[in-house]
This record gives sequence, structure tokens and C-alpha cells, in this order.
Amino acid sequence: MRKVIIGVVVILLLLGVTTIYIYKNNSPPAVQLLDQVVLLNPSGPTAIPVIGMDSKEVLGDLNVSVQYWNNTDEVLASLAKNEAQFLVMPISAGVNMYNQGMDIALLGVHGWKLFYLISRDGVEFAGWNSMKNMNIYTPVGKGQTADVIMRASFKEAGLEPGVDVKINYAPPQEIVALFKEGKIDFAALPEPFVTMAIQGGKGQVVLDFQKYWADMTGLNDRIPISGLFVTKQFLKDYPAETEKFVGLFDKSINWSNENPDLAIEKSKDILPVPPAIIQAALERIDFYYVPSQECQEEVNAYLAKIKELDTESISKVPDSGFYAK
Repeated sequence: MRKVIIGVVVILLLLGVTTIYIYKNNSPPAVQLLDQVVLLNPSGPTAIPVIGMDSKEVLGDLNVSVQYWNNTDEVLASLAKNEAQFLVMPISAGVNMYNQGMDIALLGVHGWKLFYLISRDGVEFAGWNSMKNMNIYTPVGKGQTADVIMRASFKEAGLEPGVDVKINYAPPQEIVALFKEGKIDFAALPEPFVTMAIQGGKGQVVLDFQKYWADMTGLNDRIPISGLFVTKQFLKDYPAETEKFVGLFDKSINWSNENPDLAIEKSKDILPVPPAIIQAALERIDFYYVPSQECQEEVNAYLAKIKELDTESISKVPDSGFYAK
């Protein structure tokens, strides 16, 4: 009898070991623990909202490394190597990357107010039809927010862009230099280049593109200009960590809004612009976070409208997979 009992125990033990072996070799690979997450952020004014995280003034459960990019090629290279999980980009750029097959999703929009039309001192703006035979400068390249709105407005006013009015594309720093030298009558720029150009009484703001957009479309007087994206694989593997990051990102934006002087001081090595310029520019910039599920209809309306105004602005209006769920 004892031999029978021992035999049964041995069989049960062998079955247990076999079950464990089968489970280990057929179960999905475990998700790795996170040492840190990487956020890719443009090196322009959108450095201000994330500087709270970058400088560790704002802390959370995640260790966040903020890395700054100057062109989308750098972003594509990092994503191809799985070196980053989150990125801040212009909405239109994110759409085009998504349409090209990049596995990213929009978590939310946080850049809502940035673009203005300025004129040289002594030059009046009396509507788009008053700009016939004039030159206007705007940053590289064709298809950015202000460019799309301007070209549509010229056509509506009966002017053919490139024929009746010339739109010149150049780096924003070059436009600022030419404007301050009095060589440019009109420029459509984002902040802080607007403030840099008109400081010292060299010119004035003659049009707020955000308010003009509202008049033009009947939508809100804001434009979904830049947003926070996540790789879909990370969102799938780490939903809780993604939620924590969004909370930290939002907290960083609020910290910068509440502590502009300190935010400017902390970002001086990233934004080589005099603090007084950034301070003045922030009065014409709005940063606040809205989750994509709360502004999806507005973003879709914006994308559909700019696609209608300029077929080359984005490849196509994205499907619902563009928005994080």
C-alpha cells in the first residue's frame, strides 16, 4: 500500500512540474519593468510646458527623460529604434506620420494658440484683398497652419497665391531679421518670433489667426496646433503607466502656467531667447491639456477643414485609430 501511495505522489509531482513547464513556455512574454520613459519634444516654445518634468520641478511615479528634436527625421529615427514612447508634435505632422504607417496615437492636445500676422510699422492691414501685389513671409514649410489659412483666405478674396500675392518661405530667425531691418511688410509667424520681430516698435500684430479661424469656420477661437502622442505598443503594454505619464504631463503644463518666470529660467539653455521676449510671448500663447477623446470632434473638424482648404496639407483625414482609447 505504501508503495502505491508513493507512486501516486511521484506522478502528481511530475504532472505539476510538467504543467509549470508548459505554462512557462507557452505564456506570453512578461512586460518588462520600466526604468524610465522618453518624451521627444520640439526645441521651440513647446519646451515651456514640459520644462517642469525636465527640470524635475514636477515629479511622479515615472522617471521621465525629455529629449528635444529639431526636425521630424530625428523623431522617425528614434521611433524606428524604439528609443521613445511619447512625443510632442504638430497635429498635422502627427497625422501624416500616422497615415504613413507609424504606430502612434494622439493622447491629447495642449497647444492651442500660437500664430499671428504682423505688419511693418506704418503698413496697414485692411483685409486679405488689400495685399494684392505684396509679399508675405512665413516659416518653412508649405502646409503649416498659418500658411494653409492664408492661402485659403487669399483665394476667397479673389487673389491667387503666387500670382497676385507672393508667399515666401524662410526660417523664422531669418524672417525676424529681415522684418527688423524693414525689408518685410507682412509676416505670419508663431510665437516667440512674433515678439522678437515687433519688439522696439518695429511693427504690430494685425491678425490673431485663432480668432480669425473661429470667424472663418464657426469653430472655437483656438486651433489644435500641437499635441501629445504615444506609441500604440507602449499604450497596449503599459496602460497604467501611460495614464500616469499623462497626469505628469498635465501637471507640468499647469506648473509652467503658474510659474512662468521659473519656467523661463529653467528653459534658458533650450530656448536661447532673452527671458523678456519669452515672457511677452507667453501672453499670446495658450497651453492647456485636453484629452483626445474630449476634443476628437474638434480636431477632426480642423483636419477636415485644412484638407478642404489645401489638399496637400495632410495626406488624408485619419480614421478613429488615430485617437488613443
